[in-house]
Amino acid sequence: MRDLEQDRRYANTLARGLRILRAFRPSDNGLGNLEISERTGIPRSTVSRLTFTLCALGYLTHGRHFDKYRLGPAALALGNIASAAFGFVTVASPLMQRLANEVNALVGVSIQDDGNMLIVKTWRPEESHTIWLDVGYRMPVLTSSSGIAYLGALSREEREKLETLLPEDAAADCAEVWDRERVQLRRDGYAFVQGQARYSQSINAVATPFHPSEIGEPVSFFCGANVDDLSDARIHSQVGPALVRAVTSLKALTGQAVSAVASG
Repeated sequence: MRDLEQDRRYANTLARGLRILRAFRPSDNGLGNLEISERTGIPRSTVSRLTFTLCALGYLTHGRHFDKYRLGPAALALGNIASAAFGFVTVASPLMQRLANEVNALVGVSIQDDGNMLIVKTWRPEESHTIWLDVGYRMPVLTSSSGIAYLGALSREEREKLETLLPEDAAADCAEVWDRERVQLRRDGYAFVQGQARYSQSINAVATPFHPSEIGEPVSFFCGANVDDLSDARIHSQVGPALVRAVTSLKALTGQAVSAVASG
């Protein structure tokens, strides 16, 4: 992003408006201009103009004087159109629900969004009352299993593009992680972040990439659970191989015969 912003073709106002839409999370009960400014780093005066415009276009809604902004019907319509274009999720659903029941863990799909991994679909074990991560949750690329599985599947050119979206300290480590995870994915078919390197010490997860025909880059399928229920040993002996088998079945059903890991 740092280099992209210097490109004369880059529409900064549009980018800031989209950044505001990305600031909203499923757990939010509305956001004020100050909260949006704090989340996005955009000055409050600029946020005020952009939220007014987004409201006028239907991408945000706003109640009375003291109410807060919420995503509006235009944003919902756009999201539904995008979801409908992801046909692989529909094909994957019975496979992933069966996997969630088999390993008693959350199964999900995450995509790269503005330098983070965004959960866009989940399958929970049936009859489970555990509180799981849900759609809209964001994870860092280099310290989440979903992130390193995604990274390991990228080509060199795609990795360099990703680096422009990451904080400078993370971008500096990106090439090293990319080299390591490409080897891991080709050897075992899955990737996971161990121990203190994980961004969350309470959750353990394993992930594998999949390259849908509908979009131009890989996504990550993952299995995750509380560390007490999903140990590193269980990831290697059961959950990781089961996830790879499920995604391999999905590849067969969708005609994705090639490896999700880019060749160069």
